[in-house]
Amino acid sequence: MAEPESTVINTNVKQKDPSEALVIAVTTRAIFNLEEEHKLYLEKGKEEYARHQQANQDKPLPPGTAFAFIQAVQHVNEKILESNPAEKDLFDILVLSNNSPESGVRIINSAKHYGLEISKFCFVSDEDSTQYLKSHRVKLFLSADRIDVCNALRRGVSAALVFQQEVQAPSTPLRVVFDGDAVLFSNETDQVFQEQGLEGAVQYERAMEAVPMGEGPLKAFAMHLGKIRKKFSQEKSPIRTYLVTARSGHDMGIRAIKTLREWGLAIDEAFFMGGAPKGPILAQIQPHIFFDDGLHNIQGAQDVGVPSAWVP
Repeated sequence: MAEPESTVINTNVKQKDPSEALVIAVTTRAIFNLEEEHKLYLEKGKEEYARHQQANQDKPLPPGTAFAFIQAVQHVNEKILESNPAEKDLFDILVLSNNSPESGVRIINSAKHYGLEISKFCFVSDEDSTQYLKSHRVKLFLSADRIDVCNALRRGVSAALVFQQEVQAPSTPLRVVFDGDAVLFSNETDQVFQEQGLEGAVQYERAMEAVPMGEGPLKAFAMHLGKIRKKFSQEKSPIRTYLVTARSGHDMGIRAIKTLREWGLAIDEAFFMGGAPKGPILAQIQPHIFFDDGLHNIQGAQDVGVPSAWVP
């Protein structure tokens, strides 16, 4: 696969080895708040948008939904390199943008203004920029465009849709919350639930208790995150991971725990909500990002100011 039309290497930051690193690609609208600019693009077209971006190239863009997550990931890198300066298993951030390189100057300047350690800026004019994800070995893709996310998932890349919202930047350590079914795990039990209701799903889970669940769209990302987390003791880890699932602990929690154990994926805390709203527990955890496949759960997270990403 050819490289994107224009890739700007950020020489101010340490370049990572993509075969070792956990590569996260974010679009400009996921990391910065570009809602006004996007509106201008839709209403007045590409040229007017480019003119606006060039005229404002020295004015930093406000932080977007994924901004605090990227900052927290950077903090983890610092902690890893403190204990081992030769470590290659790091987070690597690249920005994927449909801007032209000329109108992308504002994006680069904004990243520099906030001290974001972004190793590459890829400016792609193709309609489907996700075709470049695999060549960059991307393990997680965050975008504000639903078609992009669906294309990435089809290509076998962990991906989620971020909604623009006002985010209170939580403090470190990096806190990541995963939903279970159709996010970490496959959607097999969800399908049984749709067809046979709760009683049918509970019976299915009891019958399948000894059989690990299939892989969900974010499993690969969660596994690599877990691998980085294992570099630290539990007390000193700059990463905390959580499972917050609609499953009830009594009837449907055992299989989830057994599956995580089978995968060798250590989760710091697991909450089996039994269908109760997730907002209150998320407000307490204050994660940098929350992944869920249910739009009602995403809405509940947004209502309590939690940065959320939908896995369609």
